[in-house]
Amino acid sequence: MVLTGGPGAGKTAVLELVRRSLCRHVRILPESAGVVFGGGFPRDEDTQCRRAAQRAIFHVQKELEATGDAHRPAIVLCDRGTVDGIAYWPGPPDDFWTSTATTMDAELGRYDAVLHLRTPTADQGYNHQNPLRTESALLAADVDARILQAWKRHPRRHVIQPTGDFIEKATRTLDLLREELPACCASHLGITTRGR
Repeated sequence: MVLTGGPGAGKTAVLELVRRSLCRHVRILPESAGVVFGGGFPRDEDTQCRRAAQRAIFHVQKELEATGDAHRPAIVLCDRGTVDGIAYWPGPPDDFWTSTATTMDAELGRYDAVLHLRTPTADQGYNHQNPLRTESALLAADVDARILQAWKRHPRRHVIQPTGDFIEKATRTLDLLREELPACCASHLGITTRGR
């Protein structure tokens, strides 16, 4: 499964809530872009450098997912997925798929479900505090729209809109996640949510 969304959408906070609540049969993977850029891969606006970064992120993502599957967990929850790369690719999506030697259909087929947290606007609480986040609220909204477009063909995509109350957004996300989990793991999601 994928948890995705634009910058400042709340993925990190939701994943922390999930991490504290799920059983050992659920494997949560880190964001590959954080691994790549946090490890020192250069962030450069040059087109060739941006393409190199997106290829690196794509391949790290695939290898992270391979490690996630290694011990046969009930579910692997990914902080973003390979399809997110086309939202950051400087050029047409078909160039991204050619560059990574795969197809959109093959990559969509890797994931059972997609939870997309939408990025809030500046007046809804967009947060620019993360040191790896370089986007303004306006640019973050643009990235979020591109991610929304990238995943639109996934048959089990859930879109969680921003609200003025992050707890409401997190609750909605956790409810959707619980619906996707096997029964044994869903019973361990010990966060109380409204309406359940």
